[in-house]
Amino acid sequence: MRHGSAARRRQTREALNGAMSQRFFEHWITETLRLRESLWGPLEDSAEAGLARAGDGNFPERVAHRARLLAQREGLDTVVQRWRQAARIVLIAFMVLAVLAGASAAAGALGNGTRPVNLAMAIMGLLGLNLVTLVLWGLSFAMRGGDTGSLLADAWLNLTRKLARGPDAALAPRALLEILSRQKATRWCAGVLGHGVWVIALVSCLATLMALLAVRRYSFQWETTLLSPDTYVWIVHALGALPSLLGFPQPSADIVRASGNVQSLPESAQALWSGWLLGVVAVYGLAPRIAALAISLFVSRRRLSRMTVDASLPGIAELHDRLMPPSVSTGVDAPAPQPVLPGTGRHAGRVETGRRCVLGVELPEDVAGPLLEAARNAPSTSAEASDHDTPSGITDLGVIDTREQRRQVLDALRSRPAERLLVACDARQTPDRGTSALLSELRTLSQAMQVCLLPADAEARRAQWQKLLLQTGFEPDQIAASTHAGMTWLMEDRNPEAPST
Repeated sequence: MRHGSAARRRQTREALNGAMSQRFFEHWITETLRLRESLWGPLEDSAEAGLARAGDGNFPERVAHRARLLAQREGLDTVVQRWRQAARIVLIAFMVLAVLAGASAAAGALGNGTRPVNLAMAIMGLLGLNLVTLVLWGLSFAMRGGDTGSLLADAWLNLTRKLARGPDAALAPRALLEILSRQKATRWCAGVLGHGVWVIALVSCLATLMALLAVRRYSFQWETTLLSPDTYVWIVHALGALPSLLGFPQPSADIVRASGNVQSLPESAQALWSGWLLGVVAVYGLAPRIAALAISLFVSRRRLSRMTVDASLPGIAELHDRLMPPSVSTGVDAPAPQPVLPGTGRHAGRVETGRRCVLGVELPEDVAGPLLEAARNAPSTSAEASDHDTPSGITDLGVIDTREQRRQVLDALRSRPAERLLVACDARQTPDRGTSALLSELRTLSQAMQVCLLPADAEARRAQWQKLLLQTGFEPDQIAASTHAGMTWLMEDRNPEAPST
């Protein structure tokens, strides 16, 4: 029963740790994307924002959902993962160096056994740097230095930056520091790293001390020119008071005084000094580091557990109206007149969609005009044409140029997907990943879709468009050669039982 309860508690802790790690990773991705959009402008996200709106959740959850989708599309999740892997490699290297440093410090303090061990010099060599860095860490909360206030953590960040290079690689550590800074957890997380490395070094030091003292004969003595034997007795007893409470031996005053002489001490006295030295290192070296590590872990976990998306941050505040619209379209009960968006003379984002639709993407007037004219003049073959469609029974979705227009068109198609959708693109423009994402989203909102590259005589970038479309998943027969070919396909009779293209 007791073992089963312990196993359940362990599983619960592992589940909580995994959930917290995943939650932190999502915040890291969100902040990395925010920094990128703040530096280089917003990304085209009509499809990702639509999916975020379609899912349940409050504003922070929708922001995280959008960030996760955009990070996958832009490769930012790979950048953060690569940075995490590089950080782990550097951390493992630090741990290995800590083991070697601890063992070297112990071996250097004891020597090779041919000369007596100077106790004062041994203690300074084993504990001096550790105590100095521990005090500096405490003072770092009152001063500002480096990225984290810790030399060890700063070195870890800098080495990781050198390993994790590539496009957008500099955004990952900056986003990490931004998150920690907003939660006021930078110093505490740096403390977890620093104290963890020091704990490893001190454990290695103690293990090496015990191993060497077990296999070699060492003699201990104190040497002084200014201090009296009584002063040295007081120092030894003061340092050994706490370790003696834990069971470590405490040399008597006579043994302390005798250790300052040239005369050799019995083996029992040397064993007392060995135990006293181990106790001093354990109590004044390892114990404070373990305590500092535990405090740093507790505070950092507590503060990071309260992480939330700051809705007032630049790059996030602007998303509220798009991700949390005041009203959501649930369909159309009756035909409505075709709206014209403010600021453009070409309509887009029609609420009601027909079974056969035509749409232009960033088309100039000289190209959009003939396309829409062809849609209006096409012979009607659809028995389901309604009075709000064009005379041919084709729903004219217009031309979209802005992010808001894209959102409206996608929302309309989500309400009623098209049976056939003809999308015309300007073949004179250079294709980009935003257009590729939009076309992929449109394809999921129609049973069959073709892309028409206009004008037909634009050959400069047609090969680039065809390559992009093929990489996006379109088949060669889904690329119309001209307006006439696209309209012919759009108006063809189609068996409803036939599989979609």
